[in-house]
Amino acid sequence: MTGCISYPYDTPPELGSAIEVAEGVLWMRLPLPMALDHVNVYALDDGDGWTVVDTGFSSKRTQAIWETLLAGPLMGKPVTRVLVTHHHPDHVGLAGWFQERGAELVTTRTAWLFSRMLTLDSQELPTEAQLTYWRRCGMAPQILAKRSAERPFNFSDCVWPMPLGFTRIRQGDSIRIGGRTWDVHIGNGHAPEHATLWSRDDNLVLSGDQILSTISSNIGVYATEPEADPVGDWLEACERLAELARPEHLVLGGHKLPFTGLPFRMAQLIENHHSALNRLHGYLDVPKTAGDCFPVLFKRNIGEAEYGLALVEAMAHCLHLWHEGRVQRVLREDGAWTWQAL
Repeated sequence: MTGCISYPYDTPPELGSAIEVAEGVLWMRLPLPMALDHVNVYALDDGDGWTVVDTGFSSKRTQAIWETLLAGPLMGKPVTRVLVTHHHPDHVGLAGWFQERGAELVTTRTAWLFSRMLTLDSQELPTEAQLTYWRRCGMAPQILAKRSAERPFNFSDCVWPMPLGFTRIRQGDSIRIGGRTWDVHIGNGHAPEHATLWSRDDNLVLSGDQILSTISSNIGVYATEPEADPVGDWLEACERLAELARPEHLVLGGHKLPFTGLPFRMAQLIENHHSALNRLHGYLDVPKTAGDCFPVLFKRNIGEAEYGLALVEAMAHCLHLWHEGRVQRVLREDGAWTWQAL
C-alpha cells in the first residue's frame, strides 16, 4: 500500500466546460445549493452518442448548464444512456429529463426503486413517523419545533419525474461504456446498492460517492428503516472494495478531485470509522442520545444547515454499536433513545 494520495488535476472544470481525464472520458461539474457546493458528473464517448454518469439536481440552472455542455464539450451528440450510481438527488436529479429526451437509464434496482418511490412521496408537513424518528434521535427541542411546522425536504423538489423503465446492473455484471469494459461492484452504507465501475482496460474507477478523496460520505439512518446498520454495510463494502484497489487507479468520484493512491484511501476510510466508533463507545459511559454525540464524532461545530445529516449519522453510529452488542439502549420519557456502553 502506498502512503499517499495524489491529485493529477488541481483545478476542477469551470461550469459549462469539461476536462478530458482519459481518452473519451470527460469530467464536468455542476453546482449544488448547499455546503458541499458541487457534484462531479462524467460523459463517456460511445461513438454515436454519450453515456453520462450522474446528472446533478433538477433545476433550471442545471438544465441550462447541461445545454451548454451538450452544445460544447459534448459536440452536439446525443446522450443515449444515463448511468446513475445511487439514488441521492444530486446524482439522479435529471435522469428522467434525459430519459424524456431518449436516453436509456441504467442503475441498480434499489437505486431505481428508491428514486421512483421518493419522487412520488411529497409532504407539506413532516409525517408523524418522521417526527417520532427525530424524537428517537434526540433532536434538539428548538430544532424539532421549527421543523415540525415547516415543509420538509421533498425529493421531488429537485428530481425530475422519472418515467417507468430502466436497465438493471448488479454485482458481478460487466458493461461496455466509452470503448471500455467495466466491472460492476456494489457498495453500501452511504446509499443502498450503490454502483461503482472498474475498467478492465485501463486504471479508471467510477466511484460515485462510495469512495471520495478528502471527505467521508455521510452514513445515516432514516425513518424509512429506523433500525438499519449502514455503518456495518459501509465497513463491509470498504473491506471488499479495498481488495480491488491499486495505487495507479484514477478514482473519479462524485465530489472533490479525482485522485490516485486508492489502497491508502481505502485504509483511511476503514480506520476513520473504527476510530469514530471507539471514541463514541468511550463517550457513552453515561446514557446519551444520538444528538448528544456530535462533539466526539465530528469534532467541529455543527450548524443548523448540517444538523440533519449530522443527526442521522450519529444515530447510525449508535445503532452500529448496539447491533454489535457494545451498547444498550433505553427509551426515555420524551421519546428519545439513550445509549450507554456495556
